[in-house]
Amino acid sequence: MERRTFIKLLAATPLVARDDAPDWKQRAIPKHKTVTPYKPAATPGMPGPYPGQVVAVKSDKCLSEDGQQIQAEVVREMMARGMRELTGQRHTPDAWRQFIRPDDIVGIKVNVVGRPWCVSSHAVVAETVRNLTAVGLRPEQIYIYDRFRDQLDEANYRPHVPEGVNFFAAEHSNVGESSPHYDPHVYLEAELFGEDHTRSNLMKLISERLTKIISIPNMKDHGATGVTGCLKNIAYGSYSNVARTHHRGLSHTYWFVGTLAKMEPVRSKTVLQIMDGLRGVWHAGPGARTLKYVFFPKRLMFGTDPVAIDRLLLDIIDDERQRRGVISIWNRDEATLDFNNGKKVNEDPNTNIIIREPGHVEYAAKLGLGVHQLSKIRVQEFAV
Repeated sequence: MERRTFIKLLAATPLVARDDAPDWKQRAIPKHKTVTPYKPAATPGMPGPYPGQVVAVKSDKCLSEDGQQIQAEVVREMMARGMRELTGQRHTPDAWRQFIRPDDIVGIKVNVVGRPWCVSSHAVVAETVRNLTAVGLRPEQIYIYDRFRDQLDEANYRPHVPEGVNFFAAEHSNVGESSPHYDPHVYLEAELFGEDHTRSNLMKLISERLTKIISIPNMKDHGATGVTGCLKNIAYGSYSNVARTHHRGLSHTYWFVGTLAKMEPVRSKTVLQIMDGLRGVWHAGPGARTLKYVFFPKRLMFGTDPVAIDRLLLDIIDDERQRRGVISIWNRDEATLDFNNGKKVNEDPNTNIIIREPGHVEYAAKLGLGVHQLSKIRVQEFAV
């Protein structure tokens, strides 16, 4: 993110977000606009045909005892069971046909920032591709994508999928470079911290090429949003210039994540969420360079409602943190904040570099992206 002056930011940016409202969840949302020529589908993909419905499939056999090896055959069984239960279809190909037609151009939105230990796993991605080809897609109709080429290359899905599958990234690396791969006609504009570049543009791949998107996020903690799940995967992984939303203790992610996810054509084209919870990250996410903060939920979750899945994810991550005796993702105590010391937060799970905004999930529900209230979320749990 480019900024006019560092000194200006020090003077202008408060330590943490402050409101007049007694409820901290009531955020002051800055002036912004969304621009897109695309209209919503008759039934947008989010929340899709199964609002408030989540299918969770767990298997103790999906990982080796030390958690380092994924058992692909078990994942195949978990995937088949999850898709059938979600759609009510007896046969797995028929379940996939509820979302995909043979003439679709399908993007698989992976999440690879947690490489090597917590990415959209090769087994889940490979099984997704296998099912897409089983219902009639050619490999050339499938795009595996994320924002940064260096991260996607390091994750190295190519040996696990058929020849001809496309790999796409809009930028070479996370260094703030300009790119011709973003659409100048689809963007969210807002000045947040006096930055020079105030627009976040959508990938042209999504606006101009893909007809459907399948999102495969992970179960991860995140320093700015509390968790990074379905909503953040499809939002921050599809637009440019999004890191500018959190800086020196303050985060605009409360409203920004859902606003990006709601924009067309992202909302209409994102038809399926497969939450990869074989492994998870309970602290210092979204990265996972070591196993230090990795845990093993050993489950996959299926749905079309990103809010419902992410609402469950909030509790999964917070429960794991509570089990380990560290502060909640909902903690807003200024005493925990040390935005000058990124290394310290990696060593001390009771330190925040940003006051997190897990309320972004509830805000997305207010935008119509899904069901947030736990009493209205139907969870079906299965073991294989």
